[in-house]
Parts: sequence; structure tokens; C-alpha cells
Amino acid sequence: MSTAPRPPSPEALREALRAIKDPASGRDLVAAGLIEGIELRGGLVQVALLTDRAHAAAMEPVRREVERVLAAQPGVSNATAVLTAHKPGPQTAPGPAAGHGHTHAHGPAHGAGPGAGGQKPALLLPDVKNIIAVASGKGGVGKSTVAVNLAVALARQGGHQGIKVGLLDADIYGPSLPRMLGLARKPEVRDEKLIPLEAWGMKCMSIGFMVEEDTPMIWRGPMVMGALEQMLGQVAWGALDVLVIDMPPGTGDAQLTIAQRVALAGAVIVSTPQDIALIDARRGVKMFERVNVPVLGLVENMSYFCCPNCGHRAEIFGHGGARAEAARLGADFLGEVPLLLDIRTTSDAGTPVAASAPDSPAGQAFAAVARAVAAKLAGAAAGPRIVIE
Repeated sequence: MSTAPRPPSPEALREALRAIKDPASGRDLVAAGLIEGIELRGGLVQVALLTDRAHAAAMEPVRREVERVLAAQPGVSNATAVLTAHKPGPQTAPGPAAGHGHTHAHGPAHGAGPGAGGQKPALLLPDVKNIIAVASGKGGVGKSTVAVNLAVALARQGGHQGIKVGLLDADIYGPSLPRMLGLARKPEVRDEKLIPLEAWGMKCMSIGFMVEEDTPMIWRGPMVMGALEQMLGQVAWGALDVLVIDMPPGTGDAQLTIAQRVALAGAVIVSTPQDIALIDARRGVKMFERVNVPVLGLVENMSYFCCPNCGHRAEIFGHGGARAEAARLGADFLGEVPLLLDIRTTSDAGTPVAASAPDSPAGQAFAAVARAVAAKLAGAAAGPRIVIE
């Protein structure tokens, strides 16, 4: 019985990359010091190539060749290469770089910092009309559940307009979309682009589609940023009316990368009613304000619990905190989602409640949030009119 080949070691991959030349120095990529990092998880390989912004265009053919060479190695199921100006540590004052016409690993990289040297890279996803970030200041508030059901509700309730919706899982360390959408297959690659999977009337992409569910993504910051840029720019999203991005929790590098690389129409902040969650939600609102992304409003998840037997309502985490916080911050309140058993069970089963039970109290709650979000998009000066019926 044949078995799949074992993934190669990082050392073997590095040796394979010696076949590719640096166009500036004529040396191989390894000898030229351009391999900033190699990450290998199962059959998924990602390589960071060190360059600067001024020479990124010249390095693009090299990046594609790196992906081709690595993908041909036995045991590699998917290979991606990213260009980065990241430095592993402070450098000593360099002497002249013999034979090098540009600074790959010698001296400061042009454009390595925000706004440094030259123009910004072009925004990704120009064919997507509205990009929404669903975010939270902390984990554990049901952000992914809200993101998935919001996207499903938008796709279901598009009426005669037939809204085209996409859903991107931007949480590299804790991808949850595969389980919540019931998807367990790997995306195809065509014309050097990943083809998003489709479920519940929308296109979907997650790093979780390319690795086993229990595989930890032990990646440093530059690798995570590169993976995010690839899921934005190297996925065949096509023309979409709305792309919902399930953001990782917090206010770090991933949030900044997305805010800088795509034209966000706005952010939806998810919180539970209790004070500690609202403090973190406040941080999320302030972060998006600082990067000039409009906050569409707040959603209160786990707002209250209704006993399925007697109908008694219990406000386990308090109630109304997100509405009051939205008023305090001058933001809209988009709706409340109760704490209901069928939300949890349908998410675990890969059948989001907004699709599997749209007429249930939970399904109606998410539909109401979707209508509020669509109304905000329709009222935006630059956005198309989206009707939720």
C-alpha cells in the first residue's frame, strides 16, 4: 500500500532554492542572504524573501519561481512565497555590498517602516465593492460566530439583487471557518491563484483549509502578515458586493495589515454585555478610528439567555452594555444576539443557524444585524445600494 511522501525538512527546501538566482548579484538566493525564513507545517510551506519596497517589482518573478520550485518538492502540497522588508535584528554599519545593486540584507531597507521612502503599495481587492472587518478587542465573545452568520445572512437576504458575498478567515493562529462552515477540503490552484471554496451561497477562504485541524501555526509576525496578504491578493475572489473578514482578536499586526492593504468600508465590533468585554471593545473602536476606518457599529452577542423549556429570560452577562457603549462612543448599535443552544450546535455541525434555521429566534437575530449593516453600507457616500428584504 502506497503512502504519501513525508514533507521535506527546511534544510532540504533551502537547498532546493539554491537553484534560483538573485537577479541583482547573480548569486543563488541562499548565498545572497535573501531567504528570511522558511516555515513548514505538514505539506504547507511558506518562505519569506528579503527585499525592499523599491525592488519588490523586480523580485516578483523570483517569488513566483520560488513557489514553483517548492511546490515541485515531494511531500509539499502547497507553497507560498512572500516579499518582506523585515529584518531579523539590528544590523551593524555595513561596508559596500560587492556586486549588489540594491540592499537586500545590507543596511536599512527602503520603505521598511510605515511611510518610509516612496509610495504605498496598491490596495488589494479592487473588485470588491464593500469590505467589512468583524472584530473584537478580545477573544471569547463569539466574533467568528457573528462574522459567519452575518455573511450568510447577507448572502441569503440579498433579494432580487443577488448580492455576491465572500468570507475570509483572517485568524491565522486560530482558524475556525472550516468547522463552522462544514468544509474540510483543500482549495484548488489555477493560474497561480487559490480558488475559494463555496458554502451557503458565498465564497470562503481560511488558512485552516490548507492544514490539518489540530496543526498549530507557529509562525512569526512577518509570516502571518505574508499569509494574510496572500489570502487577500492571491485568491480568485472575483467581483464581490461584500467581503466579510473575520479578524483575529486584539489590536495588533494583523489588524494593521488589513487596514493598510484593503479599502475597508467599515468595522463591526462584537462584544458581550459585561464591563471587561466592553473595555476591550472600546480599544477596538479606537484602533479603527486611528487608522481612519469607519466603525459601522457594535453588536452585543450573548445578550441574554431564554430557557428553551419555560421561556424564562436570564441576563447572564448583564444586558444592554454594548448599546450603552455604542451611545457613549457615538457609534451605531447594530443589534443583539441571544445566548441560544442552537447557535452553538449549528456552528459545531458546520450548518450556521442563519442558513439552517433562518426563521428561528437566533436566525432572525442575525438577519436583523445583517439588515442594519446593509443599511449602513447603503448610506455610505461611496458605496452601492444594498437592499436586504
